[in-house]
Amino acid sequence: MSTSSWTPGRPLRVALLGCGVVGTEVARLLTRDADELAQRVGAPLELVGIAVRRLGRERDLDLPSELFTTDAMGLVSRGDIDVVIEVIGGIDLARELILAALDHGASVVTANKALLAEDGATLFEAAHKAERDLYFEAAVAGAIPIVRPLRESLAGDRVQRVLGIVNGTTNFILDAMTTTGQGFSEALDEAQRLGYAEADPTADIEGFDAASKAAILAGLAFHTRVTIGDVHREGITEVTAADVRSADEMGCVVKLLAICERRETADGPAVSARVHPAMIPVTHPLASVHGAYNAVFVESESAGELMFYGPGAGGAPTASAVLGDVVSVARNRRSDVFGPGESTHAQLEVLEMGRARTRYHVSIDVDDRAGVLASVASAFAEFGVSIKTVRQEGSGSDAQLVIVTHEAEDASLSATVASLRGLDMVRDVTSVMRVEGGF
Repeated sequence: MSTSSWTPGRPLRVALLGCGVVGTEVARLLTRDADELAQRVGAPLELVGIAVRRLGRERDLDLPSELFTTDAMGLVSRGDIDVVIEVIGGIDLARELILAALDHGASVVTANKALLAEDGATLFEAAHKAERDLYFEAAVAGAIPIVRPLRESLAGDRVQRVLGIVNGTTNFILDAMTTTGQGFSEALDEAQRLGYAEADPTADIEGFDAASKAAILAGLAFHTRVTIGDVHREGITEVTAADVRSADEMGCVVKLLAICERRETADGPAVSARVHPAMIPVTHPLASVHGAYNAVFVESESAGELMFYGPGAGGAPTASAVLGDVVSVARNRRSDVFGPGESTHAQLEVLEMGRARTRYHVSIDVDDRAGVLASVASAFAEFGVSIKTVRQEGSGSDAQLVIVTHEAEDASLSATVASLRGLDMVRDVTSVMRVEGGF
């Protein structure tokens, strides 16, 4: 293990793990902007190795072939590396390489949201033990600077809520459904054709990507260790064109939201973290986020409401976030200091989804006869859920009730929906969607 300090006059040595879309752009910026980066850091940054899966592959980089290696472990274990950049993704190999890099005296910059959400504690503990940095701005929302504001700028404030559109693929799909009237499958096909969705879009459309980011955001915002297993997750595959039309009739749009909240309970403050589609009013700032863009809306006690907006993915935007972290950790290495680590001092309880508080929009196909509304209202009352608005659409065999509730615990709302499905005058509960954002 090497823990030697940087000495004036020598470059800061940088190793890059991965040379895909993001890694290629990081390498390009490190070399193209070398003089400017040196001015910002106070010392040159020297790219001394790039770990790749295969040598000889055609790459859009004008770099010496001897920089490339398939021995990633050998690269991070050299002992003379100051900063390791990890953009290979995945869990097991990335964790092994990051831990080895820290153990051999390097600070680490990573874009690996999945690893941080699953096992960030192990990485942070290793960084603390090694007295090295672990920075990860690129792990959440691409180029949008949200990690550092939560980690540092708002460290003296109390964050109450973080509401975010943190997956560009799902936002593109839902936006297309809203603006063109397409169904989910058509919008997904369009997203794949334009390159916004992968050939296998499961991680995006089922909410896994957003859930990883929600875990990271919740941990930062509430100084509590939150893993992806703590995050309730629902994707957008069940969102229909009818749901989008219903939202429009209410003056809302449908978005896949990552919602992280501080809640006061009978046992004290707690944290809720969830990802699911929701209706939000068109007057909310997040409603105007179109296409594949991301945005994060933060509500804090003293600073009030803050909005962070920008491209959430792509080689250049993500590389921008990576290079910002590289400059920060390189400055720290030059000064022989290290920045903020994991903050878990609050250790708040993480609530299960049933204890989260939200509102519902419920569409119910019913028999058009006397007493239906009273029976439906009784089902809501039975579980302590207050109705905010109710309207009937159609008549006869097309009769439908559309109900929006006041805020209640999610478990009570779920129990209400289950009860509705058991009523003989209810033909079907055709749509159930949460409502967020102050409607």
